[in-house]
Amino acid sequence: MKGLLTKWLAHTNLNERLQDEEEWRREVDTLYVLLSNYHGTDKLVLKASRLEALKLMRSDELVERVAGLRKIVSDDPTVQTIPTLQEIPQLLDEIEEQIAELIARRSVEERLERVVLEKMQVRHEDYVKEIKIQVLQETSGPENAQTLKKLAVLEKMNTISLNRSAFDVLRPQTVAEIIGQESAVQALLAKLATPYPQHILMYGPPGVGKTSAARVALEEVKSHSHSLFAKEAPFVEVDGTTLRWDPRDVTNPLLGSVHDPIYQGAKNDLADIGIPEPKMGLVSDAHGGILFIDEIGEMDPLLLNKLLKVLEDKRVSFDSSYYDPGNPQLPQWIKKLFEEGAPADFVLIGATTRDPSELNPALRSRCSEVFFVPLEPRDVQHIIRQAAQKLGVALDDNVPEIISEYVIEGRKANSILTDAYGLARYRNSNQEDVKVTSADVYEVLRSARLTPYIFRKVQPTLEIGRILGLGVAGFLGSVLEIEAITFRGRDGKGTVRFNETAGSMARDAVFNATAVIRDLTGEDLRNYDVHVNVVGGAKIDGPSAGLATTLAIYSALKKQPLHQDVAVTGEISIQGKVKPVGGIYEKIFGAKQVEVRKVIIPLENMADVPQSLQGIEVVGVSTIEEAIKHIFNT
Repeated sequence: MKGLLTKWLAHTNLNERLQDEEEWRREVDTLYVLLSNYHGTDKLVLKASRLEALKLMRSDELVERVAGLRKIVSDDPTVQTIPTLQEIPQLLDEIEEQIAELIARRSVEERLERVVLEKMQVRHEDYVKEIKIQVLQETSGPENAQTLKKLAVLEKMNTISLNRSAFDVLRPQTVAEIIGQESAVQALLAKLATPYPQHILMYGPPGVGKTSAARVALEEVKSHSHSLFAKEAPFVEVDGTTLRWDPRDVTNPLLGSVHDPIYQGAKNDLADIGIPEPKMGLVSDAHGGILFIDEIGEMDPLLLNKLLKVLEDKRVSFDSSYYDPGNPQLPQWIKKLFEEGAPADFVLIGATTRDPSELNPALRSRCSEVFFVPLEPRDVQHIIRQAAQKLGVALDDNVPEIISEYVIEGRKANSILTDAYGLARYRNSNQEDVKVTSADVYEVLRSARLTPYIFRKVQPTLEIGRILGLGVAGFLGSVLEIEAITFRGRDGKGTVRFNETAGSMARDAVFNATAVIRDLTGEDLRNYDVHVNVVGGAKIDGPSAGLATTLAIYSALKKQPLHQDVAVTGEISIQGKVKPVGGIYEKIFGAKQVEVRKVIIPLENMADVPQSLQGIEVVGVSTIEEAIKHIFNT
C-alpha cells in the first residue's frame, strides 16, 4: 500500500512539472515574439548571432531557450551558464520586466519622435515660407498690391492743397521786413557776420520778430566775406518748452541718444548681433549753422547744463553698456561715434520772454545779449500795410490805425488782418478783388473779444495830488496813476495810509517820502492824515515809485497842481536823492503809448535812453529839488 502511494505521488508531481514546463514554453515563445516585434525578425537574428545566442534561441530545450532570452535581453555575450528548471520562473519574471521596460521606452521614444517630427515640419514650412518671401522681395522689391494702393492714396492726397499758412506768406524774408527792431537786428548781424560768431540770447515780448530776425540774419550773413557760415549752413529751430531730459538716454532729440538692442528696437542687422545704435540729435543737425531754441528759459535745467557742455566741447559723446569695441562685426561709423563723438559746432541763438535775471547764469555768461522792444503803433501800422501787399488786398485808410490800437505784436496784428481779409473775401465771394474795411476789422475784434491796448490817453491838464508813475512788467512798460491827499489832523496824531496790495517796497517809499517832505518844507506829516493810493490796485515790485509818491504828497500838501502829461520814475532816498532804477526803455515805451509829453528819470539812467528816441522828451534829475523844478515849471 505504501508503495502504491509513493508511485501515485510521483506520478502526480511529474504531471504538474510537465504542465509547468508547457506553460514556461508558451511564455518563452511569447517573449521571443515580443522581441521579434520590437527588433524585427532580421535584426533579432543578427543580434542573437552577435551575442552567440542564435543556437540557444533555436534549441528545443527549454532551459537553453531561456538562456538565449537572457543573453539577448541583457545584451551580454559573456553570460554562458544554462539555468536549471528551478531557476526558470525567476528568470522569466526578470526577462519580462526587462522586455516591458524596452517596449515602454520604445513607446515613449516613438511619441517624442512624432512630436519632434511635427515641430520640425512646422519649422520647415516656416523656413520655406521665409525663403520664399525673401526671394520675392529680392526679385520684386518690398511693394505689393496693398502697399502700392496705399502709396497711390498718399500721392492723391498730396495733390490736394487748400491753402498755404498765412504766417508762411507774411513771414519776413529779408532784414528790411523786420519792422521796429532796427537796433536789435543790427546787433544780431554784428555778432554773426564775423570770423568769431557768438552765441546769442534774445530777449523781448512775444510776436515782435525774434524768430524771423534770427532766420533772415543767417541768410544775410552768408554772403559776407568774413562770415564762417557756408551757403548750405542749416537753421535748426526747436521749441524749448518741448525739450526734456531723459535720464535713460533713450529719447533725446536735442543731444542724441543710443538705441540699445535689447529693448529699443534697433535695426535687425544690429540687434541680432547685439550692437547699440547711436542716433544723432539736433545739435549735430545744426553743425556748421545755427541752432535756434525758442523759449529757451523754459528748458529743463539738467538738459540745459548738458547743452552747455556741448557748447564747450563742440561735440556730443555717446555711451552704452552694450558697446564692445572689440566686436569684429562693429560698423566703423558706430565705432567712430562712440570713440570720438558726433560733431556739434554751431551758433546757439536762444529767444525768451523772461527777464534776464530768471535765466541760468552759466548760459548768460556764454552768450551775448540782444534786446527786442515792443512795437510802437507806427510799427504795427507799417507791418499791416506790408502784410496787405503780400496778401494782395486793399485796405481802408484807417484799418492799420485801428489794429494798432488793439495790439503791440506783429504776429497778432497779422492774425487780425488775415481774419478780416477772410471775412471780406467771404462777403464778396463773387469779386476778384476785395477790400478790407474798418467794419470787417471791428467785427473780427468783437468776435475775438479784444479790447484796446490803451484805454485812455493822457490829457494836458493840471491836478493837485495826482501824478503819473511808470512801471514795467516783463518787457512791457505801463503808466501808473498815483494820487495823494492830506488832511490837517491833531498834532502828532496823524496817520499815513497806503495800498496794501502795492507791496512792501512801495510802502517803504511812502515813508521815505514823508522824511524828504519834512526836510523840504519843514512840515511834520505826523500832524496830517495822509492817504496815498495807486489807482487800480497795481502791485509795485521795486522802489521806482518813490519819486512819484513824494511829488504827489508834496503837491497835495502844498496845493500845487501837477501836469498830467508828464510821468516820473526813480527811487527816492531819505536824503532827497533820486536813485537809478531798471526798465527805463520799457517805461519810456509805455509812456509813449499813452502820449506822455515828458518823462523825468534819474540822471544816472540817461545812458539807458536810446539815441534814436523820438516823440517824447526825457529829462534826467539827481535830486528832489531838480525834479520839483521840472514837474511844476514844465
